[in-house]
Amino acid sequence: MLNVSNISKIQSGETLYSAGSFQINPGEKVGLVGPNGAGKTTLFRMIIGEERADTGQISFPDKLRWAYFSQKVGEMAGKTALQEVMEGDEKVKELQTKLKKYEDMLVDCANMSDDEMNNVLAKMGDVQSEFEKRGGYDLETRAEEILTGLGILPCDHQKMVESFSGGWKMRIALAKVLVMTPDLIIMDEPTNYLDMETILWIEEWLKNYAGAIFMTTHDRDFMNNVCNKIIEISHGKLTTYSGNYDFYVEEREVRLVQLKAQAARQQEMLSKEEEFIAKFKARASHAAQVQSRVKKLEKIDRIEVPAEEETIHFQFPEPPRGGDDVVIVNDLGKSWETSEGIHEVFKGLNATVKRLDKIAVVGVNGAGKSTLLKCITDHTDATTGNIAIGPSIKLGYFSQYSLDVLDPESSVFDEVRKGLGSASDGYVRNLLAAFLFRGNDVDKKVKYLSGGEKSRLVLAVLLSQNNNFLVLDEPTNHLDIKSREVLLEALKKFEGTILFVSHDRHFLNELTEKVYEVSKGEVRIYPGNYQYYTSKVTQA
Repeated sequence: MLNVSNISKIQSGETLYSAGSFQINPGEKVGLVGPNGAGKTTLFRMIIGEERADTGQISFPDKLRWAYFSQKVGEMAGKTALQEVMEGDEKVKELQTKLKKYEDMLVDCANMSDDEMNNVLAKMGDVQSEFEKRGGYDLETRAEEILTGLGILPCDHQKMVESFSGGWKMRIALAKVLVMTPDLIIMDEPTNYLDMETILWIEEWLKNYAGAIFMTTHDRDFMNNVCNKIIEISHGKLTTYSGNYDFYVEEREVRLVQLKAQAARQQEMLSKEEEFIAKFKARASHAAQVQSRVKKLEKIDRIEVPAEEETIHFQFPEPPRGGDDVVIVNDLGKSWETSEGIHEVFKGLNATVKRLDKIAVVGVNGAGKSTLLKCITDHTDATTGNIAIGPSIKLGYFSQYSLDVLDPESSVFDEVRKGLGSASDGYVRNLLAAFLFRGNDVDKKVKYLSGGEKSRLVLAVLLSQNNNFLVLDEPTNHLDIKSREVLLEALKKFEGTILFVSHDRHFLNELTEKVYEVSKGEVRIYPGNYQYYTSKVTQA
């Protein structure tokens, strides 16, 4: 269906991939993995024709219907959410216009000859067949179902798109892609900014989808549950693995071990041949043998073992011990005044956060998770009740606005250095290396960093400043899978208290020891890990 053959692409003087090949067959669910900057989005753009490969070929059938979802949603205005989704498929819209034209012609058929009428009916039949094949007749029903599944309720389907925030416009753009039901859906980070409920819905939708999917996502569990093939971009090569993400991780390690063994055997053979050549090259009696072995070595394809990513083991400083009661919350409530009256976010919360607790705050988007964290960190005033922070508690707070406090003209190294007082340069460099800032990366100015790099920078500082209580609002946003694993390992070893919001199930499963669910104006406390919480919610 989609065939990529021997493609090469150089960007800004760097080779993204060389002689890369793979194939996507009808109905396959394929995940694309690789570090940020490896060229995943560039590959998508080449497939849809927005960029060209330097060499090689990308081919697919002329009649292949594809749709592409990216984080750039473009301008949306002048239509309702439902109209925007329904009119997203230009071909369906064109067919609908033709059908209307033929219907109008048949209404005024009195002046037509039999041949003219038969000609109109034949053309109309062809258009109707194509319209039906593309799902035109149940388009509105599908559009409503998909919008609702993505969290935009029926009461908002008739709202104008310009009244939605950027995150909700992203969902409308995603709905426009899904409603087309093409042969191939290409998706660049479809789970960004979605709450857990919506992620689970789209995951189930994609699993049951008859067409093929080619996607990249930083959500490990999402890729595990949807994909049955993985294509990896690494060290300038495209490699295919027939399985989900977990299979890919295991199989990649197996292949690497085998490759190292082959390389070692080859190197042993080469050493012996080179030793023979060096020993006998000056002897006329061995000239033929030496020449034969030289030619043999020239023809051998040398096995290359890709450079392994250096693993930095950084020992974060043990934070000072605070009191056993980190936060005491009494009858806490928060409400906002809106144009429609008072909106009660939550009320009557009584809780004590204990030392070394690792608490996940969960709930749908808009439920009030961030508001609860802001109340606890004193970034907004509670409406009722009070919050007491325990003795000797040093609080570090990460929010999406934390990235805005970085000095854009400062280097990565200097931005960390200014918050660490008397720490040595070696300590700062090791800290940055632990968060994947290595070599020349430490000299990059903040203004040139990606969103993920800025997040890693802020998190590195938070984990090194002797905070014994971390409040983290979506720390995994913008981070690729490797960066999420780095952060997860750091937090698992952190000898302090953590209160956090995340929509990454792998992250939640690995870190959570207690759950606060913000839902329908209250906060429910579940005294177990994330698996315990999901089992209780499923039973309810």
